[in-house]
Amino acid sequence: MSTEPVDPVIRAFLGVEQSASGQRWMSRTDQAGQNKALAISQLHGIPELVARVLAGRGVGVDEAPAFLDPTIRNLMPDPSKLTDCDAAACRIVEAIDRKERVAIFGDYDVDGAASSALMARFLHHFGIEAEIYIPDRIFEGYGPNAAAIDQLIERGANLLITVDCGSTSVEALGAAERRGVDVVVIDHHQMGHEMPVCHALVNPNREDDLSGQGHLCAAGVVFMVLVATLRVLREAGHPHARSLDLLAWLDLVALATVCDVVPLKGLNRAYVTKGLIAARHQNNAGLAALLRVAGIGGPVTPYHFGFLLGPRINAGGRIGDAALGSRLLTLDDASEADQIAAKLDELNRERQAMEAVMLAEAEAEAMAEYGTGEKASVIVTAKEHWHPGIVGLLAARLKEKFKRPAFAIAFDPLGKGTGSGRSINGFDMGRMVRAAVDEGLLVKGGGHAMAAGLTVDRANLGRLRSFFEEQASTQILTLAANQTLKIDGAIGASGATLALVDQLEAAGPYGSGHPQPIFAVPLHRLKDARPVGTTHIKITLEGMDGSRLEGIAFRAAETDLGHFLMNNRGSQVHVAGTLSADHWQGNRRVQFRVMDAAKAP
Repeated sequence: MSTEPVDPVIRAFLGVEQSASGQRWMSRTDQAGQNKALAISQLHGIPELVARVLAGRGVGVDEAPAFLDPTIRNLMPDPSKLTDCDAAACRIVEAIDRKERVAIFGDYDVDGAASSALMARFLHHFGIEAEIYIPDRIFEGYGPNAAAIDQLIERGANLLITVDCGSTSVEALGAAERRGVDVVVIDHHQMGHEMPVCHALVNPNREDDLSGQGHLCAAGVVFMVLVATLRVLREAGHPHARSLDLLAWLDLVALATVCDVVPLKGLNRAYVTKGLIAARHQNNAGLAALLRVAGIGGPVTPYHFGFLLGPRINAGGRIGDAALGSRLLTLDDASEADQIAAKLDELNRERQAMEAVMLAEAEAEAMAEYGTGEKASVIVTAKEHWHPGIVGLLAARLKEKFKRPAFAIAFDPLGKGTGSGRSINGFDMGRMVRAAVDEGLLVKGGGHAMAAGLTVDRANLGRLRSFFEEQASTQILTLAANQTLKIDGAIGASGATLALVDQLEAAGPYGSGHPQPIFAVPLHRLKDARPVGTTHIKITLEGMDGSRLEGIAFRAAETDLGHFLMNNRGSQVHVAGTLSADHWQGNRRVQFRVMDAAKAP
């Protein structure tokens, strides 16, 4: 009996070996995953496409119903499992009982602002008006510094709470210890072996923490500390403990979770799901004011948090007053909130204008240095007069354009460069930066797999470029040669309905570690493709049955995908992208975001 030989190479989805953007299309699920999807669908009555999405993200057959309804109650462990959480809670209760003066030291990004606001709102409920201190990104840099701590103590602080920072601030926190002031650190960043001296250090990423919550952002950790603190206050019979509804503040936790791009798994999914519901009630005056200035009409989504609200809060930390964001999120006065939101909106427009100029310069430099970037392994751009608060955004854009890890470095007149990098999936940028520190090529540097920061002297820039190239070349060229787009399933224009979007949303929220489902629309005629604005391309697809689907390819005008769409009007094509609901003038309609395309045979 002859047996068919097993094909060792998994077939490309729809036979697309090389798409318009140079990717091989692959099914996200293998045969075992498809069998699992079928079982999920049949056992639990879940639509087949949704079941495929769940199976493609590693959800087990028995886990599916609970996954579709993530709750804080089921997904939050006992906060006491966080190392030092009980010590932190008891110290905060002590400060409330003694009516101590508390200072909160935060970070200048969204996570820092939301964490600071959560802690300040909690203390305010119990009659303590805490001072929030956010350092200046350029002059003070990240984390606590001795001068600022001394300043806060001079102003009467008896307790210092650091949020989203502090885990590695050994020297700075030593200043508080010398003055006899307790410090509670609540953080989530990676830690070294040396721990600062403090009253409590709550960080699920410290080596002796066994809670398994290392994926939380800082606001997620702060929320757990506040749950523990409220429990102590209720047990003690504090008169104001029963009237506090912590769940109403999950909008801030969700905002931070999305903007800090932490994996949307476990407790994070519950935070975002329930936080979006809280945000839709618009109880937070600051968030409501931001929603108004951003012109968000429909229900709040993770996209709104990540791309419309987050950048406005960050704009204060990047080019303005770093404390504006945290201040806004603590407010209950709508008119004051409107004023600050308008200021942040203005700063964000300034940031966008600066970014546009800097990006044009960075792209020109990268093209001159690397051409199309095909033979490069790491893109490094550098210039005097760039704003150090914007280099991270430049790096992200360069990474998108060249599909390579990218750095942007701003040099000051003395030749000291502040840089930021963003990586591609599969390449650990943080490790490479730490190796450059060990080689003596950087003043300092660190980060994680997908992003890193560094400080470099101009004299070492050439050596740094060569070092990065050496370190990355083999791995990056392999990753670039094997670029794949993972497809969750195929739909026709007639199947792209609002009902399907709603079903898919139940398996969300989507983001880091839980990617948005990508669908292929096979064998449709590209009826129209036209530019929209300066960089986008709008398309109309037509199925064999005459049904139509409108789609948009964002920032595609000068890309291979954009050229393909403009040059193939009237042709049969396969198109891949994501589905969402767009709210426009009170109407809700399907939006297909085009990510890739290929010629149909």
